[in-house]
Amino acid sequence: MCAFALVEAGFQRNRFSVSPMKITPADLIAMKKRGEKIAALTAYDFPMARLLDEAGVPFLLVGDSLGMVVLGYPDTTHVTMVEIEHHVRAAARAKPRALLGADLPCHAYDTPADAVANARRLVAAGAEAVKAEGGRAILPQVQAIIGAGIPYCGHLGMLPQHVLEEGGYKIKGRRDEEIAALHADAHVLAEAGAFALVLELVNPPVAAEISQRIGIPTIGIGSGPDCDGQILVTPDLIGTFPWFTPRFVKPQMNAAPQIKEAVARWKNQL
Repeated sequence: MCAFALVEAGFQRNRFSVSPMKITPADLIAMKKRGEKIAALTAYDFPMARLLDEAGVPFLLVGDSLGMVVLGYPDTTHVTMVEIEHHVRAAARAKPRALLGADLPCHAYDTPADAVANARRLVAAGAEAVKAEGGRAILPQVQAIIGAGIPYCGHLGMLPQHVLEEGGYKIKGRRDEEIAALHADAHVLAEAGAFALVLELVNPPVAAEISQRIGIPTIGIGSGPDCDGQILVTPDLIGTFPWFTPRFVKPQMNAAPQIKEAVARWKNQL
């Protein structure tokens, strides 16, 4: 066998190796009980899923944020099931040790039957859990998904799939009625069997209260430091989408100019 073939064969073996220490929804719940912070990041393709998994991130999400940072849409409402499925398959090929979740896109869970059918499509593509936006308003859909044996992660606070009707991305939990609704929705989702709950743009004191009062992990994004974990859109964290960065994000690197500089050096060597 030639050297190239040996290298290629080795890459294939590494690529499809599976860790015996697979992370499950129960592991995330156990992390909350131990007081261990949960790191979660988005992954939309094979190389990023593999890199983040090798970095030890326990929860990866094929988020519908890919609509903006990968597909160039103005918001997440344009993302389709076909597009999410495509990216789930790509990320799943990394066979991460991390739990791999996926967003149900806008209008993919309008009814309980739709919710189950589309959740099963994502599982068939390689997702190990699904996430949808809303609380009591989508409780029948949540119950149907969980009843079908599919792990479910909730999402409360700012709901990006409702950005058009709400007129922008607004912090939730500043008014008494919003605070009461957030608490009620969180408890309903936990009681229904959700294994975790994303809190997006929730007033930090309210996010902290919810985190203390429910038994499943809260994973915050723009909701302060007192959730059980944090999730970010990975391009925001590493600076590969420089045209917009949310105010609550503190990028850990600025990759965009480095990419441009690398390309410029290569061009000059032609």
